[in-house]
Amino acid sequence: MTPLRRSAVLFCLIATALMLDACGNGGQPDPTPPAPAPLSAKNVNLIFVASEDLLYNQTGDVNPQTANLTNRGLQRSLRVATFLQQSVLGGANVNAIYTVIPTTHPQTANQYPDMAGLETMQQFAMLNQISLSYEAYGPLAANSFPLNVSYSSAALPDDVATPLFNCPVMGSGGAYRCQGIDFRDLNGANETLVGDILAQNLPGFYVFSAPWETISSLMANVNRLEGYGLNIPMTYAGPNAIYAISITTGRAALAKYNSNVDPPYTYPTLPAGGIVDAPCLPVTKNSTFHVTATGGVGDAVVPAGVNTNQTLYFIRHSEAHPTPWWEDGNYYGKGQWRALALPQALRDKIHPDIVYSIDPAQATPGSSSAVGDMYSYVRTNTTVLPYAIANALPYRLATSFEMEAQKPPALATEAAQFFFYGGRFTNRAVLVGWEHDHIAPTVNALLAAYHGGQSVPAWPGDDYDTVWTVKLDANGNVSVDNLTCEGISSQALPATPPEF
Repeated sequence: MTPLRRSAVLFCLIATALMLDACGNGGQPDPTPPAPAPLSAKNVNLIFVASEDLLYNQTGDVNPQTANLTNRGLQRSLRVATFLQQSVLGGANVNAIYTVIPTTHPQTANQYPDMAGLETMQQFAMLNQISLSYEAYGPLAANSFPLNVSYSSAALPDDVATPLFNCPVMGSGGAYRCQGIDFRDLNGANETLVGDILAQNLPGFYVFSAPWETISSLMANVNRLEGYGLNIPMTYAGPNAIYAISITTGRAALAKYNSNVDPPYTYPTLPAGGIVDAPCLPVTKNSTFHVTATGGVGDAVVPAGVNTNQTLYFIRHSEAHPTPWWEDGNYYGKGQWRALALPQALRDKIHPDIVYSIDPAQATPGSSSAVGDMYSYVRTNTTVLPYAIANALPYRLATSFEMEAQKPPALATEAAQFFFYGGRFTNRAVLVGWEHDHIAPTVNALLAAYHGGQSVPAWPGDDYDTVWTVKLDANGNVSVDNLTCEGISSQALPATPPEF
């Protein structure tokens, strides 16, 4: 038999076997091949998760008006987090998480910042643990992990204040240890970041979350610069796809995972028992206040340029300190319960039409850990993001001033000017997620301008539940009170995050 004849016969035998196999499965194709095994902690693993934006997304996951996630997009992030932790990392702890810097990717005609990267990774961060120390205290581990989203050494986006702090340089390339992923990739900042990680050659898991156009470019550039010769995918495969470049002894392999998540369109339901109702703390501690300043009453004078017909609700970030000295820029497991419960907790209590918080790319000094002692300050964002998602509200960042530059007890005049003057929020109702030590100085900077001698007390350190309401009427007269609260018992919240 000639070689050509043998090949033809072999082809026919294989085809017959395949057809018989299909018949044996009811005429259906073979099941999906098993997913790759979890990655080895002995390798350097670069893991890429495409966060969703207006260009690349699954239908129903992104709100086209706000460019933020929808309820379904949030549901997906919660479920993909579990898959990523268990099926990709094999239950091991992550080494670092990098997400897109929101201000480098403004979307829609309104130029909303890209917050999807942070929310895509927040539940995953809570499923990991970090161990922190401070002076003679610690180490203490808790369910929390920093999200690196701070600015690199590249030029800042428009209307962004110069950071007061930069994270330490990671390696010879000059990448900052807590810098995020720059959607613009100015000066090759993203490749420099990965290059410095590879130069350290520390085995483990490094997770990157950014829109597909950035993730695909980063994978391709790393493959080219390092000479790995991998077949990098260039076509978007949806938000369930996770890619990993695993490096050992100079060799690299590419693995692709599929979480196969098909989330519902409704807002997530928290597991039973985690949220316990509680009375408002100011009521139980007899510390309620209601402060007013009215032009022409006493010595009060309405300041020039103050907003009118404005309501602003200040809330503190969720629980962030399992012990008083704990600081990693994020909250911990308890905080995830509160953040996800916020839409229900505040239903019919407040009525904002827009949500604001601090620029998470601002860095903050913190406790010592294996990843350093300077962190991106993300927890005010991840606290109020679920509320914005559930209520389909636009979300913005206060970027034009550096919060940390206004140290209490000094009055936070820049924050007061931003929120209460210039007409930006006239005829608006605003929910603001803020750092508690900076709330009273901001409100007192406003009150001081009325020259009425009124002030509010410092925000209590143990209070994560209260809402401060600032109202400016049609004439610019002001009132401030702490009579509203979320009504969630901080003590009853589990220290580990809810799982989905």
